[in-house]
Amino acid sequence: MPIVPTKHEMPTQAPEVRAHNFKEVALGYTEQIAVEEANRCLNCKNQPCVSGCPVNIHIPEFIAKIKEKDYEGAYQIINQTSSLPAVCGRVCPQETQCESKCTLGVKFQPVGIGRLERFVADWHNENSKEAPAAPKSNGHRVAIVGSGPSGLTCAGDLAKKGYKVSIFEALHTAGGVLVYGIPEFRLPKAIVAKEVETLKALGVDVETNVVIGKTLTIDELFEQGYEAVFVGSGAGLPNFMGIPGESLKGVYSANEFLTRSNLMKAYRDDPVTPIMKGGKVAVVGGGNVAMDAARTALRLGAEHVYIVYRRSLEELPARKEEVEHAMEEGIDFKLLNNPVEILGYNNPENPRDPKNGFVTGMKCIKMELGEPDEKGRRRPIPVEGSEFVLDVDTVVISIGTSPNPLIKDTTKGLEVNKHGGIIVNEDGLTSRDAVYAGGDAVTGAATVISAMGAGKLAAKSIDEMLSK
Repeated sequence: MPIVPTKHEMPTQAPEVRAHNFKEVALGYTEQIAVEEANRCLNCKNQPCVSGCPVNIHIPEFIAKIKEKDYEGAYQIINQTSSLPAVCGRVCPQETQCESKCTLGVKFQPVGIGRLERFVADWHNENSKEAPAAPKSNGHRVAIVGSGPSGLTCAGDLAKKGYKVSIFEALHTAGGVLVYGIPEFRLPKAIVAKEVETLKALGVDVETNVVIGKTLTIDELFEQGYEAVFVGSGAGLPNFMGIPGESLKGVYSANEFLTRSNLMKAYRDDPVTPIMKGGKVAVVGGGNVAMDAARTALRLGAEHVYIVYRRSLEELPARKEEVEHAMEEGIDFKLLNNPVEILGYNNPENPRDPKNGFVTGMKCIKMELGEPDEKGRRRPIPVEGSEFVLDVDTVVISIGTSPNPLIKDTTKGLEVNKHGGIIVNEDGLTSRDAVYAGGDAVTGAATVISAMGAGKLAAKSIDEMLSK
């Protein structure tokens, strides 16, 4: 049978339709498409794709099961190493990880590994009604701080080994960045809830509205009998540019904008926590979070949405698929531009004018690319005399986040780096005995799958420590 050179396209909602709803953009493979895509896999003996996966999913093995139409068997293979397959199949950057190692990709397009993972996970969730059985307890207790991808992964791996695991989540819903940061149209919240329920069936306790460092400290967790603690609290502290006008009404961090929309349901007609709707919106930044914020603003009814990014399209760090989707939906990319000031309305004759303090525009300067910086990307240089004003009334700043300092400030002996990230060794162990950390709390903002890999490493290390 000749090799099909290109991966099968992912069915999606039409751009003109999806731009006005929060339903999932990608519709998923049908069974026929999944089997046809699986048949493109060469089943390489050396399995290079596995080496590109941070959680080492046995990729050729689960794809072989799809070829046989044994979809539950495929799911069980994935489940051996991944606690969040339905999530990973949707949001992981497979193109730079497992698929980048695919042998088929040397001459043709690589196998659509992520799309097949999603198909298998969705098939399982739709067809398997039997909850996993909780394993026999081994008598050890472990606390997990944060219910994002690193915390959920660490909890799942430990629970499968019989540990009594408790997750402490600061917000009112478990899932971390999966529920507050990634929009519904990319990752439906029901998918995350299903993964959390699976962990609960394994015996994991999830306690929400508990802020470690305020409600409880790490020291108090040990006093309550926990023998190890994993810190997976993420990087929820937004970065700003430090330009005039960032305190004006209508300026948000992407973190706040997405949290209000995703988790606090500001998209409703009668929201408890409103955000600006309609008008013209500028999102500053070029990563996946910037794409999410821009596309969310569009769905909230914005008349026009800009992505303002200081480098060119080639340097844009967001996933190619997300950029393409944003462009198809009508997002206006203002590349090689950088904000220098956010402008606001001010009526000195009437201090009580309700328009006072609101955004009226954003002053930008054009950029050109110079020599590469320390990361290899060409450095953006301002073009003198090129300032202009972008007509907007809402600005969303999406230039990255840092780890929240709360845990560091309330935990004696916990060392952090200059960026606020918790310092760990090769086993995920911090400077405190029996305290491990991973994910964005260590690295700063990164990918879901890299956070999962850190949670998996910490679970292995905790198991080795407590099983001696």
